[in-house]
Amino acid sequence: MAKAVRGSARVLRLIPLRVDTSGGSVAKMSEQNGGSMDNAVERRAARRFSMMLPLKVRFSKDDDLIEKHGETRDVSFRGLYFTTEGMLETGASIEFVLTLPQQITLAGDVHIRCYARVLRVDPQNGNRGVAARIDRYEFLPAAS
Repeated sequence: MAKAVRGSARVLRLIPLRVDTSGGSVAKMSEQNGGSMDNAVERRAARRFSMMLPLKVRFSKDDDLIEKHGETRDVSFRGLYFTTEGMLETGASIEFVLTLPQQITLAGDVHIRCYARVLRVDPQNGNRGVAARIDRYEFLPAAS
């Protein structure tokens, strides 16, 4: 049963979740709430934003530190999906630097260093699509 929550002139309908045995949460929606999702599993814990931003990704391979360029497709504070020519493997630890441009920050460019783990690697037209979970991040000082 949906429960109404009032806040700042907007009414939100909370839909109870049931736990799916695969580990995700399933929102059970009725037709009146916008469609049927009886079997859909949503694993994202944070809102994703479609942003194509350049990044530099670093990872270790055979005791060498490798740095490759890439480009994001989706970004959230918990993870991202990006493409690169780097030979990344599922489970690998990576470090990357994202630059949020002034059009997003409404100030100067903001550089963020992130430490993450690769969750999935997809072949994509000679490159690789990489889904990664961000473990921690830090804002880098502005260049002077």
